[in-house]
Amino acid sequence: MSFMNYLIFISSLSLIVWLYLFFFNGRFWMASERLNSKINDMDAMVWPEVVAIIPARNEEETIGAVSESHLKTLYKGRFSLIIVDDQSTDKTAAILQEKQKQANRPFYVKTARDLPEVWSGKLWAVHNGLEAAKNLTPEAAYVLLTDADIIHSPESLEKLVFKAVSEKRVLVSVMAKLDARGFWGSLLMPAFIFFFQKLYPFASTNNKNSQVAGAAGGCMLIERAILDEIGGVNAIRSSLIDDCSLALSLKDPKGAKRSIWLGFYEGIVSLRDNRSLSTIWKMVARTAFTQLHFSNFYLLGSLLGMVVTYLAAPLIVVSFFLHQNMSAFYISLAAWILSIISYYPTLRLYNKSAFWLLLLPLSACYYMTMTFSSAFKYWKGKGGAWKGRTY
Repeated sequence: MSFMNYLIFISSLSLIVWLYLFFFNGRFWMASERLNSKINDMDAMVWPEVVAIIPARNEEETIGAVSESHLKTLYKGRFSLIIVDDQSTDKTAAILQEKQKQANRPFYVKTARDLPEVWSGKLWAVHNGLEAAKNLTPEAAYVLLTDADIIHSPESLEKLVFKAVSEKRVLVSVMAKLDARGFWGSLLMPAFIFFFQKLYPFASTNNKNSQVAGAAGGCMLIERAILDEIGGVNAIRSSLIDDCSLALSLKDPKGAKRSIWLGFYEGIVSLRDNRSLSTIWKMVARTAFTQLHFSNFYLLGSLLGMVVTYLAAPLIVVSFFLHQNMSAFYISLAAWILSIISYYPTLRLYNKSAFWLLLLPLSACYYMTMTFSSAFKYWKGKGGAWKGRTY
């Protein structure tokens, strides 16, 4: 195959990929799945009891604000809060004790037992919280699993519960608004959301008959009876990508085809500071190779796929003056335009300018590098490091 034909082949492959993603991948790029801003028939609702369980390990920078956000929750039913201190070595425990004194609703602080080898730290803390809830809130119909760096608006719980009850969803999950300040946050965080939507299209997740099951671990409201039915979090106890694993367990155990929902809501916000490249790198590298099932074959395929999807078309377009291949240029331009159109709705979520559309290939390069870094750490026996633990 001549070089010119090779360019046409690569550009055509890139266009085929984008035609599939644009038209046949669950409309992932539209970012249109939103939690209702208004609740209709609120007076007719019978509001079930809810218990929130938050695992916390060395969260002194955020746990105070997070606790306050839950204490300010406006909910017409009974709402309790259980925070599990996962043997923190900073001021987390002291801050929680102080917040307990200000509590206007049931607020319990528990200390997680020693971590067994077969459990990930977060899930062990959640398991401890679920065990405590059996005695503290036995009548709670829903469990809100959320993180120690996620703040909730006062009305967010009512919206989550209304969605679950009115649409009979066993899981309602919201992708928290991530910090996207600064150059690195702007370059990488909207792209992170875009890639996540591509892997777990929200509309497909929300379709009862689809096998796709995604969730965002920062906010998951779960019907307690169903959670108990699948054995709580014990079945996924060693998972580092626990949210999507749990979503799959809840949605389709043995063909049950239960209904779950995943979407966006501006009232649920992450406090994790993403202005530093190192912070984002650690977050991605912790689980990227896990997502590929620790497979070198999948790693190679993933990297090649990223090159074809995000890099090939822009490179062929901008290097036209070197190869002078009109066919490859126009095909690549079409693929690049489709990628730009696809990325725009996610950038709008973060109020970013159109300038960042042109940098999606650069974002992809960084994620490729972070994915390889994740694999390299795994090969060295240092994969899955998080908050002083290595899994």
